[in-house]
Amino acid sequence: MIEIISSNTVYRGKIFNLRVDTARMQDGHKALWEIVDHPGGVAIVPMDDQDRVLLVRQYRRAIGTTLLEIPAGTQEPGESIEVTAFRELREETGMGAENLELLAEFYLAPGYTTELMHVFLATHLSPAPLPRDIDEEMTVERVPFDELLASVIRGDIRDVKTIAGVMLLAQRR
Repeated sequence: MIEIISSNTVYRGKIFNLRVDTARMQDGHKALWEIVDHPGGVAIVPMDDQDRVLLVRQYRRAIGTTLLEIPAGTQEPGESIEVTAFRELREETGMGAENLELLAEFYLAPGYTTELMHVFLATHLSPAPLPRDIDEEMTVERVPFDELLASVIRGDIRDVKTIAGVMLLAQRR
């Protein structure tokens, strides 16, 4: 059995914390694990009444390029995942949804982060904008679902939450 000897938070940030755990492995040697503690997030596949998905195109500094993605965001303290999904949809696309359905939950990268992603399908959309976060600049694009699925299959979409959301919806249809 693996025993955690110590756990130290070395960084506290706005979105996540970084901790270093020291563990004693089953064979007795010690290991250091760097863990990103994340409160969890949501990703939304917003489908309009013309079978188009609303996507956001935004610059991602960590990889130095712009990606086309489904809207997503981080769960705030005390928020349910549904409230987070409705808020993020409104902030990023300017649209609200009458229906919200959970498609799946999965860990993004369990080798180093605790982040659990909740993927929703949002339908019956109508205008309901909220102000965007000050560090976000994005444009909204409406892409027919079949074209988006083809883009995912071709490898044009490289964001995992978008790939997962599209494939989950394709399997369900």
